[in-house]
Amino acid sequence: MSNVLIVADHDGETLNPCTAKAVACAKTVPDSVIDVVLFVDARKGLADEASEIDGVRKVLVVSHAGFEHPLAAAIAPQIVAMAAEYTHVLGSSTTFGKDLMPRVAALLGVYQVSDVMGVEGSHSFRRPIYAGNAITTVNVPDSDIVVATVRAASFRAAGSGGSAPIEVAEVVSEPPGHTRFISLQSSSSDRPDLQSASKVVAGGRGVGSREDFEVIYAFADELGAGVGASRAAVDAEYAPNDMQVGQTGKIIAPELYFAFGIYGAIQHVTGIKDADTIVAVNKDPDAPIFEIADIGLVGDIFEVIPALSAALGKSD
Repeated sequence: MSNVLIVADHDGETLNPCTAKAVACAKTVPDSVIDVVLFVDARKGLADEASEIDGVRKVLVVSHAGFEHPLAAAIAPQIVAMAAEYTHVLGSSTTFGKDLMPRVAALLGVYQVSDVMGVEGSHSFRRPIYAGNAITTVNVPDSDIVVATVRAASFRAAGSGGSAPIEVAEVVSEPPGHTRFISLQSSSSDRPDLQSASKVVAGGRGVGSREDFEVIYAFADELGAGVGASRAAVDAEYAPNDMQVGQTGKIIAPELYFAFGIYGAIQHVTGIKDADTIVAVNKDPDAPIFEIADIGLVGDIFEVIPALSAALGKSD
């Protein structure tokens, strides 16, 4: 039997959707039994939310004032203490997971498997390499605890409807004081979160300027979509860094992805190739983005976007 512990990713108020995707990954591990652990300063409603994820056996709540802000240095020792009861410890390939899981693996003295995108067996996993141009199979020694991060874009979130019991787990030690939370700086927006949005509208260097990028925002708002940008657009300061999509940005898998003025460098393609439908608009008929696009249109985005907006208005 595979006893899997999933470390929930949350902002203190709601669970990150990637937690349900990590559960979906865990369900493909042979003979898996899945628990979710929450590190919080108070129970709030997070435990109830986690208990409703289909496939979860129980939810463990570890509550301490030191967990008000999720710091890897504080949480990792707690996970290590719990790991003796599990064969697998999984986190998400988010900023939180990428910070936490290597520390857990180091404390346990085992290897970490990063960006799991498929499960071949209890200790065998597929993950991308070479910017996603190749997929390799990684085998973990059978005697080791599997510590891994899950590539959220590769899994559909596990459904709801579960009713797992909630248990309060003991804090094994006081969180260390050598690392402390200072402040959090993040942008706020009424638009859907880029990594969980079902529709994303993205612009590249072909948009031309920060001022012209407003057309991307306006079209996204018409669709109720998240907004993304290529690295070239971010480097040119057309869009903020947290909108960057690609190998060095965010890996996303929306149902619909619009790429306006994006050339299609392999680093960007790595971040979007799991999208269900990719629509590309570019002046250059030889742009690599057309090689992966489901729908491609050679044209000026400042002519195409108004035409699309007009068509959407008529369909209403």
